[in-house]
Amino acid sequence: MTITLAVTERDKKTTTDSLRANGKVPAVVYGPKQEPISIALEAAAFDKVRKEAGESTLVELSGLSKSIEVLIKGVDFNPLKQQVVHVDFYAVEKGKAITTHIKLEFIGEAPVEESKVGVLNKVLHEIEVTCKPVDLPNHIDVDLSTLVGLEDKILVKDLVIPSGVTVDTEGEDPIVVVSAARVTTEDEDAATEAVDMDSIEVEQKGKVEEGEAEEK
Repeated sequence: MTITLAVTERDKKTTTDSLRANGKVPAVVYGPKQEPISIALEAAAFDKVRKEAGESTLVELSGLSKSIEVLIKGVDFNPLKQQVVHVDFYAVEKGKAITTHIKLEFIGEAPVEESKVGVLNKVLHEIEVTCKPVDLPNHIDVDLSTLVGLEDKILVKDLVIPSGVTVDTEGEDPIVVVSAARVTTEDEDAATEAVDMDSIEVEQKGKVEEGEAEEK
């Protein structure tokens, strides 16, 4: 899947502050066979593309002398102004394999969690892969419905990987593991409540004694 994003080559006379003030974002495109190009793009359009593409989907930059297929390599963000201030795009070579990170998407419901017997600990949220740009998946699914008992887990090697994609992350690395859910007994709850009440009584008693001392 490729997403198209309209850009323009940057006028070097225009400052980055001026671009941002007009709702645009300064950016740069570079790659092994691509000379760096300074460009500008609409902030709103980029936000939409970034949410859809992330860093693992090809984006086609249009509006230049020729279209360029890129990956979003880096995004600088101003947390105070809540805005993107700069973007790095990596130009890929058609037909040549690239190495990048693909996000994991958790799907389905885990029976062990629904029964409240165990809780899920998600260890990995992305994996590293190598493939040609045309084979690059947007994400890889992790099916939680296979987790039915305590100590069940899903490893990297358990994933269903699309054709043409090689996983570089270790196969034995855990993605999700199940651990026992902590269950509090009625006695534990009562003990906790008793401790809280004792604390309140001591505090109230202290206040009374302080008041009596002031009266004397």
